[in-house]
Amino acid sequence: MAATEERPVLVATEADDITADMVITQLNRRSVPVVRFNPADIGADLTVSARFGTCPVSMAGQVRTPSRTMDLAEVRSVYWRRPVWPAFQHLEDNDARFAAAQVRYGLGGVLHSLDGPLWINQPQRNAAADYKPTQLAVAQRLGLTVPPTLVTNDPSEARAFMADHGRVIFKTLRWTRYEGNEVPVTGWAEPVTADEIDESVCVTPHLFQARVDKVADVRVLVVGRRVFAVRIDSGLLDWRKDYSALSYTVVDLPAQVGKALLTYLDHFGLVSGSFDLAVDRAGDYWWLELNPNGQWGWLEESTGLEMSAAFADLLTRGDTS
Repeated sequence: MAATEERPVLVATEADDITADMVITQLNRRSVPVVRFNPADIGADLTVSARFGTCPVSMAGQVRTPSRTMDLAEVRSVYWRRPVWPAFQHLEDNDARFAAAQVRYGLGGVLHSLDGPLWINQPQRNAAADYKPTQLAVAQRLGLTVPPTLVTNDPSEARAFMADHGRVIFKTLRWTRYEGNEVPVTGWAEPVTADEIDESVCVTPHLFQARVDKVADVRVLVVGRRVFAVRIDSGLLDWRKDYSALSYTVVDLPAQVGKALLTYLDHFGLVSGSFDLAVDRAGDYWWLELNPNGQWGWLEESTGLEMSAAFADLLTRGDTS
């Protein structure tokens, strides 16, 4: 196997990803070779070949892009950032579904069979950590303070929860691409009252949560064992609604909270994650959620924290210890 210094970092992401660009810039400064690709480019711009059962190692093969050819046995680390899988919209529905499945389980299966490289993060582990009800349960088991929360498709249960807790908000259980009148719609955290609850709640589970009397939010990025915490002041229930209204302060987390977040990532086998917390008037921290592959680039630009360098350091080292 090639010396570590010669082995490439594989970056899987969509075509326009400024955050990935920041990490790649840092890798370039370290003279670390990078192979960047997007699964949606399969075909002329992306080729994969892998052999099993016919060579001394368990798997051998290559990934080729228009500018690079990479020996899969030489991958140092994988940054699984924001890859897009192909939809094959030019094909009939049945053929498109078939082709998309073959790419996901062919290309995806080859990459997942890599033995040794550090992943940030393994896609299966990202997926396991992305269930909000699971997040709430794990956070409470680790000693983090979790707001009273109800997941239900029973309207009577929802109304009773609101009667018990007064101010309640509704959150989506999973971000999903959605358009209304051909305009993208985002599911913000929104206040909800009992008189808004009707039988349509029966159709799917909904997440209702007692509103935290917060004075600020805190976004925490963990990269390996490095913890970057930024207080976000906005006065908004959901700060994502208006980035122009935000102000940022770099903060140190209480030791117990920081330790719990590291243990949380260890529980899911994650190398990195973006946590959202709230701070109340007493200065106590409340769990809100984890995004296993969250955005952080704008925070580096706003605070000067060396987040991209932390990713590059970890990817350069490439070990899984």
